[in-house]
Parts: sequence; C-alpha cells; structure tokens
Amino acid sequence: MMLFGDGPAPKQILSIAVILLSLSARSAAVSCTAETTHREQLSAQAPSSARPVGTVKSISGNTIILTTDTGSEVTVQVQDFAKLVRIAPGQKDLKDATPIQLADLQPGDRILVRGKLADDGQSVTAASITAMKKADIAEKQSREREEWQRHGFGGLVNSVDAAGNTINVSLPSPGEKKTVAIHLSKETILRRYAPDSVQFDDAKPAPLDQVKPGDQLRARGTRSADGAEFSADEIVSGTFRNIAGPISALDASAGTITVLDLVLKKAITVKITGDSQMRKLPPPIAQQIAARLKGASAEAQSAALASGGTGSAANSEPSARPNGSPSGGPRGMGRSGGGSGDLQQAISRMPRTTLGDLQKGDAVMIVSTEGGANGESTVITLLGGVEPILEASPRSSASTILSPWSLGAGAGGEAATP
Repeated sequence: MMLFGDGPAPKQILSIAVILLSLSARSAAVSCTAETTHREQLSAQAPSSARPVGTVKSISGNTIILTTDTGSEVTVQVQDFAKLVRIAPGQKDLKDATPIQLADLQPGDRILVRGKLADDGQSVTAASITAMKKADIAEKQSREREEWQRHGFGGLVNSVDAAGNTINVSLPSPGEKKTVAIHLSKETILRRYAPDSVQFDDAKPAPLDQVKPGDQLRARGTRSADGAEFSADEIVSGTFRNIAGPISALDASAGTITVLDLVLKKAITVKITGDSQMRKLPPPIAQQIAARLKGASAEAQSAALASGGTGSAANSEPSARPNGSPSGGPRGMGRSGGGSGDLQQAISRMPRTTLGDLQKGDAVMIVSTEGGANGESTVITLLGGVEPILEASPRSSASTILSPWSLGAGAGGEAATP
C-alpha cells in the first residue's frame, strides 16, 4: 500500500493518455481542412458532446456498457462509421495507433469515448473510441511495480525546503531514526493523495507547496552512495491519520470499527473496505518490537524480527506492489542491513486478518485516510496483535512502524503503483 493501484494504475495511465490524446487531436486538426477544423471545434464546445473514460464492463452487438472512473455506468452506442484505434499504455501520440474493430474490444479494456450525449444523460453515441488492452495495462503495471520495488522508499516528511527543492524524510522505525534528503528536479513527477481515497489511481498532480511536515511520502529514484540523499523521479504524498488503541466497538454490517485513540483520548470510527490491508502480529514478533521501543539493541532485535517474520511468510501472500514493498529500496532504505527495512519487510509477511477476526478490546494500530467532506476515514493499513507495543510505548504512533504502503496488496490481490 508501502495503497501509496491493485497498483500499477489504469486510471492514472489512461488519464495521462487523455491529456496526450487531446493534444494530439488538436495537432492533427491543424493539418485538416478549415471546414473540418471548424466542425471539430464546434463539436468540442457543444454542450451535448461527451468524452467518458473508463473500463469496458460488457459488449453486446454495437453496445458497450462502460464503467466510468467516477463509478457510474454509461451506455455507449458505437456507430458504423465510428473510428476505433488502440494505443499502448504510455504512448504519447496517435501516429502509431492501431486501427481496430469493435470485435477486438474486450471487457476490462480501458477506453476513451468521443461522441454525443443523449438527452437522458446516460448514453453516448460514439464517433470515436481510443482503447488500451487490459493485458497491456497489466504488463505496464507489472514493470512499474518492479521499478518502485527496486528504486523506491517511503517515510514521514520532516521538513520541506521549497527554495532548495528538497524534502527531508524520516524512515519509519521504532529504533534509531534515519533521515533522507530527497532532491527534486524540474522533471520530478509530484502527486498527491485525495483526502477520501486509499487508491493511488486517485492521486492528482500537485505542487511542492502542498507537501507538509507529517505527511506520508513515497519516492522513486536514485539514492546516493551513503543513502543520505535521494534524487527523485516521482513522488507521491498524502496526509493520513495515525490511530492506536483498543477497539471499543465493531459494526460488521457497516464495515466500521471504533478505536479509543490513546494519544487523542477520544473514540474514532473508521471504515474498513476491500482495499484496506489488515495484518496481525504473532505475540513473539510484537514482543520483539516492544523490546526495541524499550531501548533494546536495535541490531539484535532487527535480526530477531527478520528471522521471526520469515517463519510467517507461508501464512500470507508476498507483496504484489511497490507500495507493499518496503524491501524495494536500496540498502539502508528498505533492504537488508537492519533497521526500518527489516521491520517493514517482516510486517508485510505477517498473516492477514479480517474484520470478523477482530474483537472488542483488541489493540490495533491504524493508518487511515484523512477523510473527505463527510468526515469519514477509511482504513488503509491495520495492524492487530500490538498490545505489547502499546504497553511499551502507550503514545506510539502508527507511523512509528507503519506507512500507507507497508502491508502489501489489498484483499483482491491487485494494486496500484506504488
């Protein structure tokens, strides 16, 4: 999740394509006749024009049921003269687009439709469709996951130097704190999580001044030889809530739990969804982490934790995405060598748990969304079995050992990048 697109992200990929295709369409129009250009401009400005984007749900005859990125369903009627083309994920223009037939589209493919919106507002008559194959998107996502795993790391923002284009980040660890200076260039891609979403797909481009101390951040790029500095190619950040305490109430039908937060001294209700990642620490592992919090040798406890965590690997799936792969960074940033990397790596291998496994009185540590307009926070990661940890350090923040990307893929096994 280290949830900072089940992972990578079809919405993100096609959203970029939408922008590029729009620019490409305008460029192509210049070479057309003045009459055609004028007609296309009028069509683009017409109130009845439509450009829905989403995933093909089903196809019957000339009719496509499209699930849009906003979650609604649109019926697309494909005209006989409609132009259908396919592009590869990441393709920057239409010059290499491949003409296709309606029969070449399959459920799960991503499409951008251009056409006329019907009076009912629920259907579109398509003049053109630009598609990406589901398999092509999955392949690109796999490559991106590997890239984030190999060249990514995450932590908490300590400070932001906008003038120097630098973000100082501390790595999650109950032991000795490590700080990394992340350097941005004009090519660095910056994204920001939506306050009510756990999906990387929903992260939007954002300027550096939106990154604040205390934010969770994950970066992909190149580290320095000593691991103290990092040149970022891409950064995704967000403001998340850290909750730790005993469960005071559960509502299985609503998918919610209420936790008495030990720091804020108040009850907080959060919602668990299919995207929430939930693990439970076996007692020996929880006690080892607690010992670290009490000041035991970080090296000894890290080694013990890594060894103990390995024994639980068979009980859980391996991480399926970069946001679930704190082990993906270089040594000192999430790989071998002790410290936060081994801790995060071990946690990612802990057995999964479910809402049905939780009971009133159980201690949990949670990272959740900040909450949208309705104020409801959604669980991103939940770690159970943490009683020894909270006893050792009652004011421990979930961010001490968790981040939104620390616990691997969601319940469905799919993930966005990172």
